[in-house]
Amino acid sequence: MRKELYIDTHENEVKIALLEDRTLVELHGEKTSDNFHVGDIFIGRVKKIIPGLNAAFINIGYEKDAFLHYLDLGSNILTFNKYVKGCLSGNTQSPSLAKTKIEEPISKNGKIKDVLAINQLILVQIAKEAISTKGPRLTGEIALAGRYVVLVPFTDKVMVSQKITNSDERNRLRKAMLTIKPKNMGIIIRTVAKDQHVDALHADMRTLMNKWKEVVSNISGDRFPKKVISELNKVSVLLRDVLNETFDAIYVNNSYYAEIRSYIQQIAPDKVDIVKLYKGKIPLFEYYDIDKQIKSSFGKSVSIKGGVYIVIEHTEALHVIDVNSGHRVNSNKTQEINALEVNMHAAVEVARQLRLRDMGGIIVIDFIDMQKAEHRKELFNCITAEMQKDKARHTILPPNKFGLVQITRQRVRPEVNIDVKELCPSCHGTGTVRPPVLIIDDINNTLQLLTRTQKEKNLILALHPFLYSYLTKHFYRIRWMIKYRCYIRLQAKQSFQLLEYRFYNKKLGEINFWIPTKKQQ
Repeated sequence: MRKELYIDTHENEVKIALLEDRTLVELHGEKTSDNFHVGDIFIGRVKKIIPGLNAAFINIGYEKDAFLHYLDLGSNILTFNKYVKGCLSGNTQSPSLAKTKIEEPISKNGKIKDVLAINQLILVQIAKEAISTKGPRLTGEIALAGRYVVLVPFTDKVMVSQKITNSDERNRLRKAMLTIKPKNMGIIIRTVAKDQHVDALHADMRTLMNKWKEVVSNISGDRFPKKVISELNKVSVLLRDVLNETFDAIYVNNSYYAEIRSYIQQIAPDKVDIVKLYKGKIPLFEYYDIDKQIKSSFGKSVSIKGGVYIVIEHTEALHVIDVNSGHRVNSNKTQEINALEVNMHAAVEVARQLRLRDMGGIIVIDFIDMQKAEHRKELFNCITAEMQKDKARHTILPPNKFGLVQITRQRVRPEVNIDVKELCPSCHGTGTVRPPVLIIDDINNTLQLLTRTQKEKNLILALHPFLYSYLTKHFYRIRWMIKYRCYIRLQAKQSFQLLEYRFYNKKLGEINFWIPTKKQQ
């Protein structure tokens, strides 16, 4: 599978597209002015405690207070609170946790009012960005993610990703990290660490330890809330999480080229040559036909090969996807086989759409009904295999008796929603156009302006084929040439709207005419 990453940077925005076998599968956008991303760490102030929800609202400087549930505090929240208090008072300066006394973990069935108090300062990390009318969601379990490992302060556990299934490899990685990790610093070994040398893991851990030192040094001051440290920008996060040996190229324009090469030099020196600088004058996404894929992949209805299409509807609680066969009918096959083929094509597209739009929460898919259990199982296996490419946590339920497949997918950011409809050039969004009977008067008035005011002597009138036929049939061209003593040639344009017309001079340059005001007349 060929993987390519395209990074298009503008003054206020960065757009990132991930293509697999030339097909767009992920699209990310980031405003450079946005200061609240998943992974950012803040010193927040407890604004309100809601015992009924067993949760608190934390002021982190966002326009809406962030939400922190008791279950998201983390078992070591008391240790974090004590450590932060020591840093703020000046009693704790060292980032080393070796001498820090670990407090008793809080109970899973406890009350948040017994842990937090109004106006208390607390170290928190953004777990979910603000979505719709809700503010960000926070966690008290601070974690610093690197390429191969994740650093978790105030714990001594070493955990290995469940996706590493080989027991010998799991034991090798666990033993290696136990010998080099600092005391009271937990480690989560990521999937990409499989078969990596211990030196690479150690280097990644040292980088994260330096980041922890930066966190500790920033826990100071007297103006709160305050951002303690930022997560990497979205480009770097994407490179850190998805870059592997299967990547073939990364295309980027000037703004980020040097920064990306430098970052890849740190995390994967052998892949630095795949970064390619795009210098063309045509926009990056337009040159590589990514804009075209975006236009065809978003919207309510999405077409699939063979006439199959899906319809995607959104509600506040869930997303609904309906599969339609369109005009795809093979008379040589039974209805059951036709339904299976349509559903299999749709399953591939649905999995792509979930990644592309970053749809989260509950997704219900209405596939075409199939009678045979083996066909329903084949469909379930297909969509499960396709969803393996998705890094977001998800759960898929087999088709129920109504033929519906239900998926829950992790949601940490707002859904990508792009309006692919464009303003109608005829009515300009009003839903009405000038009466066609008046178009001849409009052309006549324009001709009068061009010939008598701007002294044009040789004109080309380009218009829709319908208007072209009408004017030719009624000899308007001859009449106008005699009346205005100007040579006029008609030209039919298939791309024009029904009532659209334009004037050009003999060198095919479009004429921009002006209409004098009453004062100028």
